[in-house]
Amino acid sequence: MHMKVAVVGATGLVGTQMLKVLAERNFPVTELLPVASARSVGQEIEFRGQKYRVVSMDDAIAARPAVAIFSAGGAISLQEAPRFAAVGTVVIDNSSAWRMDPAKKLVVPEINAHTLTADDKIIANPNCSTIQLVVALNELHKRYQALRIVVSTYQSVTGTGKQAVDQLLQERAGQTPANPAYPHRIDLNVLPHIDVFQDNGYTKEEMKMVNETKKIFGDDTIRLTATTVRVPVMGGHSEAVNVEFAQEFDLADVRELLRQTEGVELVDDVQNNIYPMPQDAHGRDAVLVGRLRRDETQPRTLNMWVVADNLRKGAATNAVQIAEAMLKMGLLG
Repeated sequence: MHMKVAVVGATGLVGTQMLKVLAERNFPVTELLPVASARSVGQEIEFRGQKYRVVSMDDAIAARPAVAIFSAGGAISLQEAPRFAAVGTVVIDNSSAWRMDPAKKLVVPEINAHTLTADDKIIANPNCSTIQLVVALNELHKRYQALRIVVSTYQSVTGTGKQAVDQLLQERAGQTPANPAYPHRIDLNVLPHIDVFQDNGYTKEEMKMVNETKKIFGDDTIRLTATTVRVPVMGGHSEAVNVEFAQEFDLADVRELLRQTEGVELVDDVQNNIYPMPQDAHGRDAVLVGRLRRDETQPRTLNMWVVADNLRKGAATNAVQIAEAMLKMGLLG
C-alpha cells in the first residue's frame, strides 16, 4: 500500500515525537512530507534512517497525502487543515482549534474510534490532560457511571514546549532565562496557571478538561471541576482524580477493571512504595494508574493517581493511533 503522510510542525517537540511514534509503530509510511515554518524549509530531518527535506505547506498540500498529522498551533490548523481536507487528506489535529466544533470528532481511539467515518476529514486530538483522564476512567465510567470528577493536575514543562524546557534548565543551572515561557520562575516552584485565565476564574486548560471529557464520553451530565498546575518536571503529567459514581463499587473489582482497560497499566503496591511517577511514564504510551482508595468522606467515591507521558499518549501516540484506527477501518488511502 502506498501511504503518503504529512507531519505538520515536524521540527517541534510534539512533531518530533510524532515521527518517532510513526517509526516505532511501523505505520506504513511510503512517503513522508515533513512540514514546518518557512525558515525551516529545506532543512533535513531523519526518519527510519532516511533523510527527508522539510517542505512548505503548499507543496505538502499539492502532494495530496493520505493523512496529515498536525502539531503546529491552533491558528495554523484553522487556516491550513481545511486546505488539506479539500484535496481529500485526512487531518488529525493536535491543537485546540477543532476540539469543540460540533461538526468534528474528538477522538481517543480506546473510547470512540468506532464513531469515525469516511466523511471525517478533520479529526481533533484531545488535550493531553484530558486524554490520560478519560483513558483511566473509560471502563470505570461504563460500569459505575461517573457523576462528578474533581481533578488536580501536575503538568510537565514539556507541555508548554521547548521555550519552557529551556527556561527550567537555565534556572536549574543558575542562569537568568533569555526568553522565559512563564511569568514566574518554574524551577523549585509550581504555577497554578496553565493557559490564559477566563472570565469565570478558571484557565482555558481547566475548561478544556471539563468540555472535552463530556464530548469524548458523549455525556453532558458529568460534572467536572479542574485545577491545572505546572510543575518543574520533564517526564509527563500527573493527576489526582476524585470521582463520584452513580453505582457502588468494590475496590477489588475496580483494580480488575483497570487491569482490563486498554491503554492502562495498574501500578499500585503502596506497601512497597510502588505508585505511578512521571519518570516511569517518560517515553512510554501506557497510562499509569495507582494510589487507589475510597474517599472516606462520601459514598461511591474513588481517589486515584494517573500519570502519562504528555508528548506521547497525551499527543503524538494518540494522533498516530487515530490514523491506525482509520487505516484498519479502510478510511485512509
